[in-house]
Amino acid sequence: MLMISIIDMDKRAFHDHAHKILRECLRRKGIEYGENTPVVKGKLGKPYLSEHPNIHYNLSHAEGIAACMVSDCECGIDCENVRDFRPNVMKRAFSEKEREMVESAPESERNLLFFRLWTLKEAYVKALGIGISYPMDTAEFSFEGENIITHIKDCRFRQHILKDGRYVVSICEIENTAT
Repeated sequence: MLMISIIDMDKRAFHDHAHKILRECLRRKGIEYGENTPVVKGKLGKPYLSEHPNIHYNLSHAEGIAACMVSDCECGIDCENVRDFRPNVMKRAFSEKEREMVESAPESERNLLFFRLWTLKEAYVKALGIGISYPMDTAEFSFEGENIITHIKDCRFRQHILKDGRYVVSICEIENTAT
């Protein structure tokens, strides 16, 4: 289950709003979620509902957008508002092929392309529960039309480009939890 909310609110309120979305997603699965819901963390710090270990969730928020993913398998979600990207991040987190793809794109498309790639990488490492300590340049993506191309096995990736390219939301679900 996926919920995305494009919102205009104070930066500090995005976190609370993301948890409201999570509450709504879990309610639709018959699970009540609130301040007293027992949440435990996995060995790498990813949170789980202790009473519902087969329900997986992930949250993301950025300026103007919040998103939540609830799934029966490990999942990760990342959302970003498209803005000028920082080339140093690209040098550190993108493969040579990805850097060439962004640099060779028309200038008007570079920011969106950067954030399409970045959110896929973030969704993947969040699904793994590793975070950005993962060598992100090894998770490589490209596109054939609307299709996401990657060497990563046992994962399903989806991406939503919203509001005429102002926002990008990427999702990763791990099909084989023995990763």
